[in-house]
Amino acid sequence: MYGMATTARIEMRAPAEQVRLIREAAVLRGASLTGFILEAATKAAEDALALPAETLVPPRFFDDLLAALTMPEEIPTGLSSLTRQPRPYERA
Repeated sequence: MYGMATTARIEMRAPAEQVRLIREAAVLRGASLTGFILEAATKAAEDALALPAETLVPPRFFDDLLAALTMPEEIPTGLSSLTRQPRPYERA
């Protein structure tokens, strides 16, 4: 995806102090101003798009969930007997 031909334009206005700061950081990294801004914006976009895919839970909840998932299986007696009965349908 990156390294493709650059045909689209992005233009913006920014306060002089922010431009100075960004330019200084780009020089420090050995990047062009455009490259530095594009890399930072791309990272922010990827993070923003990935956020809905994450589920954040309190540490205690996560620990309890992990403990429940790693406990030995205990199949309830009624369920165990159901698994030995013939299926009410045929698989295609």
